[in-house]
Amino acid sequence: MKDKHMHIQADSILLKQLHTAIDQKLHIDPKSTAFLLTMKFVFYFILMAATYAMIFLTHQPVVLITAFILYGLLSVLLGFNFAHDFSHNTVFKSKSLNNFCFVSIYTLLGAHAEAWKYRHIHSHHYAPNVHDYDSDLQITSLIRVEPTGPYKWFHRFQHFYAPIAYTSYSLYWVLIKDFVIYFKENDNPQKQKLVYHISFWSQKIIYFSYLLVLPIRFSTFTWYWVAGSFVAMHLLQSLFLLFTFFMTHHVEETEYFGVDEDGFIQTSWLINQIKSSNDFYPFSKTANFIFGGFNNHVAHHLFPHIHHVHYPELNKILYGILNEHDIIPNVTSFTGGVVSHLRHLRNLSVSPARIC
Repeated sequence: MKDKHMHIQADSILLKQLHTAIDQKLHIDPKSTAFLLTMKFVFYFILMAATYAMIFLTHQPVVLITAFILYGLLSVLLGFNFAHDFSHNTVFKSKSLNNFCFVSIYTLLGAHAEAWKYRHIHSHHYAPNVHDYDSDLQITSLIRVEPTGPYKWFHRFQHFYAPIAYTSYSLYWVLIKDFVIYFKENDNPQKQKLVYHISFWSQKIIYFSYLLVLPIRFSTFTWYWVAGSFVAMHLLQSLFLLFTFFMTHHVEETEYFGVDEDGFIQTSWLINQIKSSNDFYPFSKTANFIFGGFNNHVAHHLFPHIHHVHYPELNKILYGILNEHDIIPNVTSFTGGVVSHLRHLRNLSVSPARIC
């Protein structure tokens, strides 16, 4: 994609300075990184295996529902910690191996891997929070997150009903969104390949087989208990997923840059990435371990080629240089990010006509 950001000389120089500083000051030990990733994967895999096994071992409905919910939350965290980095080829040297692992994890989540990866890398990372460029802004007409987005009468209540609406998102993604993209959107060049279509249907069949068919067939519960637990899993999984996602780009302080009549974005690439993102606990190794670098979104957008395990140390360098240039990244806590997102929705709940 041809860059349509403004060329600002000072920002270009600053970006080169950041890359030089990170290359010189961030010390990466491949062996310790590999060990940490292995231990992290074992940690999440054991927890997921235990909760999945409990689905088949328990005779108590409450335990069944709890096992499904915990499995769903853990699978999201596995996606945060591994699938995201696999999609950016930061784990293995082999792009094919990275992609295989990425697809495998997304299969566990039920989402179509290839469609998400293409939109994420070629759209969202190119120009986050820019209308008609960032595909992540194409959420639902129920929620208005960008100031220039169309206004509907029900948006006046969106900060009240948003948490309820969010509970349906992952189920909507798995059952509807992926199929709409698969059948209607043709901008992805991978759709011309047979392997793309085989992968799509294989991922869907595997997901519904291991989370619905197998538990119905081999657990001690009837189909409606399994189906109900599956839905309960999606309700909480979706709520956690969306609030975590929204606080990385859609809080009170994040910016939405416009474009001119020729489609040129009215800021530099560097400032677009920084000012449209929000961090939470950017220097915390614990938060980084849990959220897989999603809490360090500024660093990820500027250095997607660097694995997230290095972000807390990277941020010490990054924040220091940015502060020297009077560029202050947006930072909240996790709960503060949730509150700020809801306030952001409240701010956009007022009709633009009334503001004028």
